[in-house]
Amino acid sequence: MRAPLQGRAAAEGQQPIRDLDNVRSFMSSTGLTAFFDLPWLPVYVAVCFLFHPLMGVAVLFGALLVCSLTLLTEVMTRGPARVAVTLATSRQKLADAARRNAALLQALGMRPRMTERWTQASENYLQSQQAANDMTTGLGSLSRVLRVVIQSGVLGIGAYLVINQEATAGVMLAATILASRSLAPVELAIANWKSFVTARQSWRRLSEALVAAPVEEERIALPAPKQNIRLTAVTVVPPGTGTAALHEVSFTLIAGNALGVIGPSGSGKTSLARALIGVWKPARGTIRLDGATLDQWSSDAFGRFVGYLPQEVELLEGTVAENIARFEQDADPTKLIAAATKAGVHEVILRLPQGYKTQVGEGGAMLSGGQRQRIALARALYDDPFLVILDEPNSNLDANGEQALSNAISGIRARGGIAIVIAHRPSAVSAVDHVLVLNEGRVQAFGAREQVLQQLRQPGLAAGEKVARGRRSS
Repeated sequence: MRAPLQGRAAAEGQQPIRDLDNVRSFMSSTGLTAFFDLPWLPVYVAVCFLFHPLMGVAVLFGALLVCSLTLLTEVMTRGPARVAVTLATSRQKLADAARRNAALLQALGMRPRMTERWTQASENYLQSQQAANDMTTGLGSLSRVLRVVIQSGVLGIGAYLVINQEATAGVMLAATILASRSLAPVELAIANWKSFVTARQSWRRLSEALVAAPVEEERIALPAPKQNIRLTAVTVVPPGTGTAALHEVSFTLIAGNALGVIGPSGSGKTSLARALIGVWKPARGTIRLDGATLDQWSSDAFGRFVGYLPQEVELLEGTVAENIARFEQDADPTKLIAAATKAGVHEVILRLPQGYKTQVGEGGAMLSGGQRQRIALARALYDDPFLVILDEPNSNLDANGEQALSNAISGIRARGGIAIVIAHRPSAVSAVDHVLVLNEGRVQAFGAREQVLQQLRQPGLAAGEKVARGRRSS
């Protein structure tokens, strides 16, 4: 869950789960037993030397030859195994994208072309996997042939020694058995080498993932915030980009304030929202909630004081009640209904087939866009969080939904909370008392709503020019 917050793609974020399965599969396979048997190989060879030097030399030569095959297997399969994992991830990305956008692909006639792309990616993956399998299987077959040849050779040498009365039939039989036991683990290791290489690569990726996302330190429990939020010269660089999306943003809001953040697409509004909820850490500057920086709160504790409605609304598979209550066990029905009422969605939920027990489906597929948005708004308002951040909250709302949104913002202010509403259009911030204008990641204006909107209403000026002129005149 933390992988996407570090700029990793969704398919890459799922890779650690597959890696864990690969390691578990190898640890429970017969291939692991070969590594416990291999240390006994020198002992078996030494005993064969005690039987007779010729037998020892034959077994030692065979062991060295088969071990050389093991090293060759390592060299020949390392690359194909790594390529197969990369191609499998690419294929999974295409499949996930096609599933998420099934309606779009159907409507635009793109399904055959997407199928063709997936087929090509699948063929590339299967070819790389086939190459690795062929290499492992071929070398494994060669090792079995060599083992039979070496056993036959040891048996022949034993027979020669028995005829010349230099060994007994029992020694000949024992040497043959020891030759078989000494070479068997090497053969087993080669047969399972592909699984070993896959598990080793998975172990390395798991180690890197755990280093990148270390266990969160236990933090001192702070009292619930109820005073203010302060941003000081905050610069945000989205993970994996290296380019700042916000530059030197500063403002302060106190309890009862509501801030509208407006600006064109790409101005940094969503980056600001992600910084405010603590998922993107500022590259420079600080964000303080009641004087404490956000990293002084544990994620679980911080989440209880924050309500968040993302730009791309998505509900989790479960009931309406579970989604609003954030899947809290034994959620208080009073809080649940209060949140739905504040979001103006209580009556809408009652009209659903099973009311609050209605299943929303994967991603909320069983509901309309407006219903999903208002239920997500109720989720953001659940249990009266102090800081509520709404990113494009009216994108799917009708007139009634817009009125419910305005009432919800007014309710947050009335109970002493702080609301931050991010929108493209000034009309979406009618219930706020402050407005922040962003353009190209920089603050163009911040102040009382009417004052800032008055600057934006000046005809013939772009948003940035309007604000700049207003600031010069002030």
